[in-house]
Amino acid sequence: MDVVYNPYDPAVNGDPYPVYARLREQAPIYHNAELGFWALSRHADVSAALGDSALLSSDHGPMLDPGAWGPQASTYLSFVAMDPPEHTRMRAIVSRAFTPRRVAALEPMIRQIARGYIAEGLERGTFDFARDFAAKLPLDVISELLGVPPSHRADVRHRSDALVHSDPDGKMAEEGIRTVLSLGDYYASIVADRRATPRDDLVSALVADGGLSVEEIVAFLFLLVGAGSETTTHLLSAAWYWAWRNPDQRAVAFGGAIREWAEESLRYDTPAHGLARRLTEPTEWYGVLVPADAKVWVLIGSANRDESVFPDPDVYDLRRDTSKAISFGVGRHYCLGGPLARLEARVALEELTKAVSPSYEIDQDGIRRTSHGNVRGVIRLPTAVTPA
Repeated sequence: MDVVYNPYDPAVNGDPYPVYARLREQAPIYHNAELGFWALSRHADVSAALGDSALLSSDHGPMLDPGAWGPQASTYLSFVAMDPPEHTRMRAIVSRAFTPRRVAALEPMIRQIARGYIAEGLERGTFDFARDFAAKLPLDVISELLGVPPSHRADVRHRSDALVHSDPDGKMAEEGIRTVLSLGDYYASIVADRRATPRDDLVSALVADGGLSVEEIVAFLFLLVGAGSETTTHLLSAAWYWAWRNPDQRAVAFGGAIREWAEESLRYDTPAHGLARRLTEPTEWYGVLVPADAKVWVLIGSANRDESVFPDPDVYDLRRDTSKAISFGVGRHYCLGGPLARLEARVALEELTKAVSPSYEIDQDGIRRTSHGNVRGVIRLPTAVTPA
């Protein structure tokens, strides 16, 4: 039987890895004519595709969803929807403000935020790990970085969800588009405020640089608040869930293997699951000629389970070598926020292992996953906890 892959099928989205294994084996270049995309699933092909921006352009954005795919994508996804030279210029300017020093300086604040949410969960004894910890922590961190006041953060989170979620047909609903546009107005107001009254935050640094227009700064804020916080949210929930499912690995994690815990979770249940690219010229893969301007869906989540690179890829093993995982991409579009995500994960997991008993329990029946988008993860993870 021919392999069938529909990323909007809830059964596939619930556990896509058996389908990915069949794609890698039977259809390493796969065409879904109905949804209008081609998929690459093998590690070698995914790595090569992400590193070749001349052949596989980002100018229509990275989103698979039809409503978000097109030449307008850079309006709300900034330089991840650009090719050189525009990408080079934008990324260089943002990098001057989003420095390693600025990221490293966030650690004490991240630790304080994590301790606060953990304490609340322990006081109640049961809490939704995804909603009450994993979703709030990275949004608070990015909000602090940007200077978004606490009273606005829940609303910003709600409105930014429209960028990374889709309806069952894979389209951004009209209400979602209106929500995104209203968020743009809010970000523009922050930029205007920092022009008038600079502060010690990232937006003020971007304004002071002088190299970006208001529209370009707003597009970057869309990217940072939406995609940036969402992927870290799913990384934390994946680490918490898969450690619970694998008690022997949980013991390793709580024994101090924090970096390994985060890296294996990134590989095993990759949050940034795939990226779309526009093919710039007719190209042959495995004897199949793919036409120019085709939408190519580059499956990072499949590449990170490729058995030719990772022995026993479907085993969650904190002791494995994860150096070839491509969870944050490859090449010029390697995720600029990767260091911040890793810092947040390290601090959060350190604080969890200090404060929470490893005998925590998750209500399997209460788990809910995202509808398909470029990111994949858990949005409900009810957990019973006791102090360490």
